[in-house]
Amino acid sequence: MNVQGSVTQVLLIEDSSQIGHARRVAQRLAEQHGFDTTDAGRVALLATELGSNVLKHAGRGELHLRAVYGREGRGVEIIAVDRGPGFDLNQCLTDGFSTRGTQGIGLGALARQAQVFDAYSDARGSVVLAQLFPRGVQPPQWRYGVSQHPYPGETSCGDAWHLAFDGQRCSALVIDGIGHGELAQQAAQAGTVAFAEAPLDSPFTLFSSMHQAMSGSRGGAAAIAHFDGQRQVLDFAGIGNIGASLIGSDGSRGLASHPGIVGVRFRKAHVFDYPLGEARLVVLYSDGLQTRWNLRDYPGLVHRHPAIIAALLHRDFCRGRDDVTVLALNLEAPRD
Repeated sequence: MNVQGSVTQVLLIEDSSQIGHARRVAQRLAEQHGFDTTDAGRVALLATELGSNVLKHAGRGELHLRAVYGREGRGVEIIAVDRGPGFDLNQCLTDGFSTRGTQGIGLGALARQAQVFDAYSDARGSVVLAQLFPRGVQPPQWRYGVSQHPYPGETSCGDAWHLAFDGQRCSALVIDGIGHGELAQQAAQAGTVAFAEAPLDSPFTLFSSMHQAMSGSRGGAAAIAHFDGQRQVLDFAGIGNIGASLIGSDGSRGLASHPGIVGVRFRKAHVFDYPLGEARLVVLYSDGLQTRWNLRDYPGLVHRHPAIIAALLHRDFCRGRDDVTVLALNLEAPRD
């Protein structure tokens, strides 16, 4: 299965009128991807409740929306992101519980409306994830999350990402086209198209194809992480300043890239093999994200859904002056 990259749609939640707008946008996204009236109504309900919770408990925040690939169809992902005072997740999953004394339906009821539900909260704020799929469509076997945003004020994003899955193998790509705007987007997309033709080839072969495809464009930085579940080894190759970390409960290690610009000049894509060991998560990110982050500063976060991790890293470490992409992929055995 190939998963084509897309930009995160961000809906600001600062007053009650924006909750209604978010509901309509989420419902329209669901209808565009094959949800019937009942299932699209579930999406609208969750968007309404998550937006209301942000407004009531944090004062302001955002809803992040995207279409997500499930098995035999697509779903809708909604992530509520805020910098509020945080909450006790176990307590808030109890039906009827409200920190504000209201009769809200509660996170527990919301969790039952979604096929995938997760949350993380501390004193720095909260991130709540809901993924919903039409009846007959199951969530993806692999757990991953992406937070991608264009340069502030731009509609084109110079970053691109792509994922491919085949049984116990998966391959992830992040490209950062030089600069930002349409020309950077064209460079990144050219590399992504070349990658998508044979995404499970060796990273060395893929970089040769991408370099040829991006020739004549601005070029860009790129990184490929190729995981083989049977070998329990991650093959990684990077050219330029795409950051990458292999993370487990016992710590993290950075993955080595080499200087150069794909499509313009680089000597050779060196492929490094990393035995998985205790690691269970790989994170790739463009230079729109600061490098000085550590999941150990967020107790328990490494065990949360990768979409929670990607959204939180964007919230706390986005530089705010470039395109930014954060891709987090869980390397545990895919679900049946």
